[in-house]
Amino acid sequence: MKADLVEANGANIPAIGLGTWRLQDQACADAVQWAIEAGYRHIDTAARYENEAAVGAGIRASGLARDEVFITTKVWHSDLRLDDFRRSAEASLKRLGLSQVDLLLIHWPNSDVPLAESLNALAEAKRSGLTRHIGVSNFPARLLEQAVQQSCEPLTVNQCEYHPYLDQSRVRAACRAYGTAFTSYCPLGRGELTQEPLIEAIAGKYGKTPAQVVLRWHVQQPGTVAIPKSGNRQRIAENLNIFDFVLSGEEMRNISGLARPDGRMVRPAWDMDFEDEI
Repeated sequence: MKADLVEANGANIPAIGLGTWRLQDQACADAVQWAIEAGYRHIDTAARYENEAAVGAGIRASGLARDEVFITTKVWHSDLRLDDFRRSAEASLKRLGLSQVDLLLIHWPNSDVPLAESLNALAEAKRSGLTRHIGVSNFPARLLEQAVQQSCEPLTVNQCEYHPYLDQSRVRAACRAYGTAFTSYCPLGRGELTQEPLIEAIAGKYGKTPAQVVLRWHVQQPGTVAIPKSGNRQRIAENLNIFDFVLSGEEMRNISGLARPDGRMVRPAWDMDFEDEI
């Protein structure tokens, strides 16, 4: 089984990918290989994860042709100056063992670096052939609007924390307005959502796991990609097996109704204003 594709500003992105944050060394390489063998065609990593070499090893071990897998990596917020950005992107490619990634993202915005400078560096990485597509991550709605206006290349993705506990209506609306895909990281709410009675009841109805129900909620929303992380071979396969059932409109609304004011689970060590995402 393979994930459906999300089209965004020229990119075709598999709607389910393997997130690799906190996966390391051989466990990471194994997870990537298992995911590809299960049918995944989208792998997400980042320089900050310190696992790009293991991700690359897992891809090679799978035997899959390079053009059959969509690979995303990211440049950390301390490397957004023009020269630093290129060095970071080139180092990521070296660790991955690749000449090009499919998607390169600004991992977090940095208020100490002019947005235009970091966007120019991102666009230059694309023009130089280091990546096929570019995008951003953790950009609130207002900042995404500025980025779209200032970027000389189309932005294909905004990758943000998203799960039923966290209402991302405003930033998701901005993504739709600009033709940008929305990629959900932490899509299962660090596993807490699998204990929700509502989710458990819906899972029982469809003969699915709670995690599968939550991931189905993600991909049923237009323009949405989800990248669940797992190092467990069975769960990796289960997380992809979500394209044989459909949640009703009422079920989608009820799951969305789990949003709460304290739903955010990921905050950086520095000050970051998320207020306009609500």
